Amino acid sequence: MDAQLKRGLLDVCVLAAIRDEDSYGYQIIKDLKPYLELSESTLYTILKRLEGAGLLTVRSAEHEGRLRKYYHITGPGIARIEEFKEDWKEIQSIYQFVMKEEKVE
Repeated sequence: MDAQLKRGLLDVCVLAAIRDEDSYGYQIIKDLKPYLELSESTLYTILKRLEGAGLLTVRSAEHEGRLRKYYHITGPGIARIEEFKEDWKEIQSIYQFVMKEEKVE
């Protein structure tokens, strides 16, 4: 798969994982596991990129005596998911075109 396309898909997946409630790294990986394999190093790279782009915010909170970072989606992050949904319609159309059987003459 094209690296740029995969990067964009992973970004949207991470945003979708925190859309309904704030979450932390390990939980995000668990939530995504039925759909894709994601290493911790890849996830934290994505989270830093999304934070830098203003698509999510980070807060630290104590949990069982340790600090844990929780990630919260922002308005622009929600808008990015919505953009993806619109883009997906075009991607599906392109896929259907590519996959249609060739006519033999």
